[in-house]
Amino acid sequence: MRGVLNDALLNEQFVKNGYVCVPFITPQEVAELKQKFFDTLPKSGGQISAEETGVENSRLVTYDFTFIDKNPEYKQMVFNIITDYFKPHMKRLLADYKPIIANYIRKQTDTGEVPLHQNWAFADERKCFTVSIWCPLVDSTIENGTLQVVPGSHKRFGEVRGPMIPWELDNIKKEIIENHLVPLETKAGDCVILDDSIVHYSAINKTGDLRLAIQLICIPSEMPSIHYHMNPSKSMEEVEVLEVDVDFYMQFNPWKNPGNVKRTKTISYKHRVIDEKEFVQRLQQPRFDELQEKKGLIEKLKEVFA
Repeated sequence: MRGVLNDALLNEQFVKNGYVCVPFITPQEVAELKQKFFDTLPKSGGQISAEETGVENSRLVTYDFTFIDKNPEYKQMVFNIITDYFKPHMKRLLADYKPIIANYIRKQTDTGEVPLHQNWAFADERKCFTVSIWCPLVDSTIENGTLQVVPGSHKRFGEVRGPMIPWELDNIKKEIIENHLVPLETKAGDCVILDDSIVHYSAINKTGDLRLAIQLICIPSEMPSIHYHMNPSKSMEEVEVLEVDVDFYMQFNPWKNPGNVKRTKTISYKHRVIDEKEFVQRLQQPRFDELQEKKGLIEKLKEVFA
């Protein structure tokens, strides 16, 4: 499989753990990006509300993400700002990746818990790694709700992931939060580059100050971006695979039918939930992309010796 990071040692660490922590942008860039957040905020259309989603549990969203803003023009503006600043640093660190989604993430005092989750799948993860660059613009600590991860949990759970698709870890979120997370306290301007399939979480901001961070989601430049869509009112056993682009996410409401988008195929889906014992066992087992590679090797050997 193609590499993720240009540095071989960092790449090895990323593949093993599902993330790396590295210096990223300069103090001046931190200050400028923070100011850009406040300068552009008047253009925000506000977060999509529970009533507008039509989904009952959407009211649990207590954090501010650019991605779920109602104004596509604001989302595009933020995307352009973040990608312009991050581009030279991405080129230095990542092995030819392209950005598809950009977020300012704002946690105000006593709010901002991001529930335990995996990011959605943004490309075929059996063929590549997709990543989020998470870069705080203030020192990120346990007290203000820093990013927390389960090391090595990438590509071991929930291969088919999208906004309406049930998650196999739903019944053990509390146990994972209490027993398996590692907090990544990160200085302003440093970043965590994490695999989008890693299990992660962040708690509320318990300080009196704003906790502001940036997330930039990236996929390999040669890979098409995909989106897994389930329509629960139609079937809980089918998932449509959509081929999408950056513009798709500018207009996108994650809780509604995507509308007129290219559907490449429909796949069968069978939901199951696991307990904590199985969760721990699977952390020690091969990733699903490793199983795919092994399967391909066996098939090639069969052809050779047939």
